[in-house]
Amino acid sequence: MPEALTVDRWQFAFTVTFHYLFPQLTMGLSLLLVVFKLLGRGGRAPRWDEASRFWARIFAINFVAGVVTGIPMEMQFGTNWSSFSRYAGQVIGQPLAMEGLFAFFLESSFLGLFLYGEKRLGPRGHLAAAILVFAGTWLSGYFILATDAFLQHPAGQVATPAGPLALASLGDLLANPWLPWQYLHDMSAAVVTGAFVVAAVGAFYLLSGRHAEHGRGFLRVGVVAAFAASLFQLFPSGDGQGRNLARWQPATLAAMEGVFHTESGAPLAILGQPDMERLRLDNPLIVPRALSFLTYRHWAATVRGLDAFPRADWPDDVPLVYFSYHIMVGLGTLLLLLAAIALLQLRGARLFRARGTLWALLLAAPFPYIATTAGWLTAELGRQPWLVYGLFRTAQGPSPRVSSGNVLFTLLGWCGLYLVVGLLVLFLLGREILHGPAAPAGGEG
Repeated sequence: MPEALTVDRWQFAFTVTFHYLFPQLTMGLSLLLVVFKLLGRGGRAPRWDEASRFWARIFAINFVAGVVTGIPMEMQFGTNWSSFSRYAGQVIGQPLAMEGLFAFFLESSFLGLFLYGEKRLGPRGHLAAAILVFAGTWLSGYFILATDAFLQHPAGQVATPAGPLALASLGDLLANPWLPWQYLHDMSAAVVTGAFVVAAVGAFYLLSGRHAEHGRGFLRVGVVAAFAASLFQLFPSGDGQGRNLARWQPATLAAMEGVFHTESGAPLAILGQPDMERLRLDNPLIVPRALSFLTYRHWAATVRGLDAFPRADWPDDVPLVYFSYHIMVGLGTLLLLLAAIALLQLRGARLFRARGTLWALLLAAPFPYIATTAGWLTAELGRQPWLVYGLFRTAQGPSPRVSSGNVLFTLLGWCGLYLVVGLLVLFLLGREILHGPAAPAGGEG
């Protein structure tokens, strides 16, 4: 049987990966709900109001699923990772508590008003509710990412004489220099997910010959948002996050890019397979000097390879970090190209007749989820072997009295429970999409 540390990591990886399928859509949709309300112009464009109600129902299903699947993830801090919780709990507990007390309360309260209070609130009040749902959702993301940013680049903490960390400055914790680019990168990734889901539903409606006018509206909003967010992912947010890594986690950057040896004028590897025995990339497809320029804005800049760091400080699984990163970048590039093609075809309404592009948009819906999952794998595996980077190693974190058998038993239980939750969510989403937005009097346009 695997050791407890391995099974602890399996369980946390599974629960957090499954959980994040839902918040990324709600964070992306929260912005698009505001867009739909603004396009509704205070009730003067009823089809857009119907669109906002439809996507609010999709939002609510994902929101509830996110709450349900998030509870086991946080429980693990006490059950499986008690040594880590004793060490860093006084610090990471602050943003997690603020997320629950402020952001979650704001989001859930105004989501209820948005779903059930439209007649009482009136057009302006309903728009305000949408804006506050958006604010609560993105504030929740900020507090969660502030916690992760602390693990990536500790800030605001002080070591106590007894050993555990204490919070020295809440301001420094929430203004962590790692956080701005990480936050912008992750939130724009959520918009990419939301936008492609909206566009995919619009494409489905046109291809199936139902809810045609709504389908065209979904495509217009989804394609424009997908292109803008995908472009923002590439630059400036992706570029800024890469420079974070170059400054504070150079070993992670080296693993992501497959740089085994320190080099001036380092090339950018587009493809290749890491060979951990010979410490090289096999069959590389490279762009000469590009990595040096992208990282340091100088073609001859020196990029530190893995050989510049002790082997004990390398990411635990260099090939997995490398492939996860390249999957993220590759899918992100393909999604950007697809969004650009669809955007060009929006001129003259050619997109609505381009069945090939409509099928591509429909089939592309899962790929933002895969890209974001690969991105999180890159970030969290790249941080290894540290739980708190440079301060506390992953091997120190598990609960000393919880056996691997106990964790494996609960992991199997969560797998079964999450299977039920996943099937239920798919059923509910499928039912809503097939039903579609409410048609106005006079029939479908």
